[in-house]
Amino acid sequence: MNGRSFLFVPGDRPDRFPKAAASGADVVVFDLEDAVAVERKDEARDHVRAWLSDGNQAVVRINAAGTPWHDDDLAAVSVAAAVMVPKAEEPLDLGVPTIPLIETAAGVLNAVALCAAKSVLRPAFGSVDLAAQLGVDHRSHEALRHARSTVVLAAAAAGCGTPIDGVTTALDSPGALQADLEHAITLGFTAKLCVHPRQVEAVNRAFTPSPAQLEWARAVVAVAENGAVSVHDGEMVDRPVVVRARAFLAVRRLARDALVAGQESGIHSIE
Repeated sequence: MNGRSFLFVPGDRPDRFPKAAASGADVVVFDLEDAVAVERKDEARDHVRAWLSDGNQAVVRINAAGTPWHDDDLAAVSVAAAVMVPKAEEPLDLGVPTIPLIETAAGVLNAVALCAAKSVLRPAFGSVDLAAQLGVDHRSHEALRHARSTVVLAAAAAGCGTPIDGVTTALDSPGALQADLEHAITLGFTAKLCVHPRQVEAVNRAFTPSPAQLEWARAVVAVAENGAVSVHDGEMVDRPVVVRARAFLAVRRLARDALVAGQESGIHSIE
């Protein structure tokens, strides 16, 4: 599943569903878990099921296996684009495409097996829950650097999609969001979970290659296709370099497609 921005929306707030769909986020994630109180779980499930039944697409974060709501959640959202499985620790075959949310110590230590499960599209990293378990500040890049890198390595080793970084909880601090994005990109993340629509534009921009990167990527691909061995300042072009260049171009195509889709639905800018 491609996408740079994954926007959470509480499943018991159907008034926000259309707003989320029009936010410019690449993927909307309806939340049946943490964002919904126990007494509203059934109501939230019904709202999400109705939205999906109307032909709309979304990812749904279901309640974890072993909870009273898990089985009903899974049955209700079988037509979703994917289900996000919270506190994933053991590989599961749910019969639908899945995004394991790796947010516990056991999940991090078992990340390769989780990412290698057949139904997995790509993993997501849950910084807040993991930090709480470890007794560290979820805002600290250094405290969670090893865990984040472990998830990135696991996704690459398993051959699934690249990972999605966790949320930035500071809603009124563009600087904090930008710092989190730069750190995530440095480690190898290619997408981010968002908790508010105002975060979407910055996330999309950060994970879209710059004009300079695109110029470099096009030159690399052109040289590779011509059988040459170097490009720009004598840089050798071999397969790993070409793979990275093509990845830049693929992300740009995704951004362009998202912009076109947004314009058709009344969204005039996603970046």
